[in-house]
Amino acid sequence: MTVFEPSYAEVLDFCARAPVERVFLEDVARRGLGRFAAAAATADDDRLTALCHVGANVVPSGEGCAVFGDAAVRGEARMIIGEERAVGELWESIRDRMSEPRDDRPGQPVYAIEEPPEHGDTALRPATPDDLELLLPACAAAHEEEIGIDPLARDPEGFRWRTRTQIDEGRSWLWLENGTILFKAEASAWTPAAVQIQQVWVDPEVRGRKYAQRGMRDLCRLLLEFVPTVCLFVRPENAPAIRVYDAIGMRRVLAYRSLIF
Repeated sequence: MTVFEPSYAEVLDFCARAPVERVFLEDVARRGLGRFAAAAATADDDRLTALCHVGANVVPSGEGCAVFGDAAVRGEARMIIGEERAVGELWESIRDRMSEPRDDRPGQPVYAIEEPPEHGDTALRPATPDDLELLLPACAAAHEEEIGIDPLARDPEGFRWRTRTQIDEGRSWLWLENGTILFKAEASAWTPAAVQIQQVWVDPEVRGRKYAQRGMRDLCRLLLEFVPTVCLFVRPENAPAIRVYDAIGMRRVLAYRSLIF
């Protein structure tokens, strides 16, 4: 297969065929961010069979993702992430040209929900710029718990800018009582078909009191007023988070794999 730069319409058509799996790819395309490489089955059929976003993260999707090997190596990505089989195909084609990942996370369940769960009876609200100083260390702690890197040590100004941007774009929510974050989360991707949630976090001092479950219930109810599906993915060993997602009625729909460098 020949690798080429796809058109915007081709990317949207490809993503529409699997809107939960490809929610990040569609979000990036709609926002005009990043670079894409694509492949089609034959010269006579230009419908995409595989797509790859190449940026700080390399995100492959579709059939035959090994064709994106050169693009992935040139990109010097911090992470390769996406549908488990697609990541596996890409990684096997380039592993002899890349350093070993410091972490390989196969089998990460992707959860989705289409029907609003029961009320959580929280004070969940969109974050505002006034919340930035409180949210910044919480977002950094959530990032370090998920990725294993403190973003305030690695890139403090960049992480601060990204956190503020999430707030400004209406992609950040929190439930706050007496200065303590009982629940917070952000949207990592948002399309007409789905919202993908990331960095679900509760202050460690108040964990184990079902605040995460209640916050997720109300966040899903809120987002399902705007999109048909809310989704997220989680490390398979994160049993407390999995219990939350199972309890509110989310279902496992596929698996991701992450290679972190």
